Amino acid sequence: MIKTIKKKKTASKKRTAKKTVKKTTKKAVKTASKKSTKSKKPTYTIQNVVASASLHHDIPLEKVTIKLPNTEYNPEQFPGLVLRLMKGKTALIFSSGKIVCTGAKSETELKETVKMIIKELKKVNIIIRRKPDITIQNMVASGDINMTLNLNKLAFKLENAEYEPEQFPGLVYKVPNSHITFLLFGTGKIVCTGAKNEKEIKDAIHKLVLTLKKISK
Repeated sequence: MIKTIKKKKTASKKRTAKKTVKKTTKKAVKTASKKSTKSKKPTYTIQNVVASASLHHDIPLEKVTIKLPNTEYNPEQFPGLVLRLMKGKTALIFSSGKIVCTGAKSETELKETVKMIIKELKKVNIIIRRKPDITIQNMVASGDINMTLNLNKLAFKLENAEYEPEQFPGLVYKVPNSHITFLLFGTGKIVCTGAKNEKEIKDAIHKLVLTLKKISK
């Protein structure tokens, strides 16, 4: 009797252990699938923000280029002065007070860049008193939609698509009724241009993925 009871206890323990293993395995599978789903979400990084602004002040470019060493000014070739700032940021400054900024990677960085320009001008006694009007002209982002793309097929099925692999390995896709353009590569890598803010980039990538999924069905 004692042996029979021991055998029953051992058998029940084995069943409990098997159930535990199954539950643990299911949880692991669910967790893994969740992780893989997360990893498949599109990702992007803003590479450059191009913006124009008005400083509401005339700028004597010759005076600026004489006093600031981080400038280039050749009016015979180009009417603007090139001001090179830290971390790859550059500004084109015109005598009217209009400027063009490049190199920022966010709207916050863009505002900081304009402040840096004002500080540089202050070094040569040009005081900007009014708040500059800043307008983003173009945001460029690179990303990955985690999809393998058949560019030959997309060239026929996407509206406003151009694909000439002999000249360039990417497909150019102009989003209908939008100012945004994508470069699509077979690996799923993308470049987005023409956006005016980060929300436009997010929305455009979301719509792009939906469109590509419909085509691939």
